[in-house]
Amino acid sequence: MTVGRTGPVPPGRTGPVPPGRTGSVPAGRTGSVPAGRTGPVPAGHARALPDGRALPPTYGSLARGASALVPGTLFALALGGGMTLGPGEGREVLFGRNRPEVHVCLGEDDPQVSRHQGTLTHRDGRWWVSNTGRLPIRCSGGRLLFRGEEPLPLDTGYTPLFIGGSRGREHLLEVFVTDSEGGHRAPRHEDVTRPPRVWTLTDQERLALVALGRRYLLHEPRPQPLTWRQTAALLAEVRPAENWTDKRVEHLVNGVRMRLSHDGVPGLTREEVGEPVGNALNDHLIRALMASTTLVPMDLVVIDGA
Repeated sequence: MTVGRTGPVPPGRTGPVPPGRTGSVPAGRTGSVPAGRTGPVPAGHARALPDGRALPPTYGSLARGASALVPGTLFALALGGGMTLGPGEGREVLFGRNRPEVHVCLGEDDPQVSRHQGTLTHRDGRWWVSNTGRLPIRCSGGRLLFRGEEPLPLDTGYTPLFIGGSRGREHLLEVFVTDSEGGHRAPRHEDVTRPPRVWTLTDQERLALVALGRRYLLHEPRPQPLTWRQTAALLAEVRPAENWTDKRVEHLVNGVRMRLSHDGVPGLTREEVGEPVGNALNDHLIRALMASTTLVPMDLVVIDGA
């Protein structure tokens, strides 16, 4: 291998490295390794992966599924294309703004996205996502993953990852990990739609919860639950003959919260949330009731139409 040039290196040997770079070339790979990094090396305008396959920008959303012969195969796709790679201990897929140095280029025209924003790594039989960028990665459920934090595991199936950018932009990295069924599901056009889990509420419980979560049902930005006292005051105004107090509201709402917690809804107990609790329990309760359609915006008629 000549200094300043790249080329194949026989397995089990290392070769000289171009000026300004350090490191050796792993067995079975071609090219040189950028300073301070290990793993796949540039091939043309993007980093090449052994056994990896590029996905074109026209590939189509991974939300529709993906299939591979080997369970645990990773698909990663951004606006400008992506990569698929089978499982293997220590395998990595890098993503970020700097196309020549990553496998999946993301937000290449947005300087607020880091050149190497994050890495998808196969370890202990599953894929993990880690953040090496300046901004957090928003994962499933709104979980923010920051640089330096422990990697998060990726479940089989579809996972969208979002990276914030300039002027309110958000850049999407779609990730799909195949399972033993291959990733694709047969169409079920004629199947009966499965209804959501809807919890039964008494008229008084619904009234109290609608008042408590009125701001959520009105789609206000960044809503918070009313306090017990504010809820009781609102109900006393619209239902003056029903003797509403903050203690009565608290008793009704806590009863519903414990029923949902007993049914497996997470984030509804002090032990799960931790101190200080603040409005977290009621916030989680209202969001769970709305997500299940137990509470819907039309329910506002019980207080606004009274």
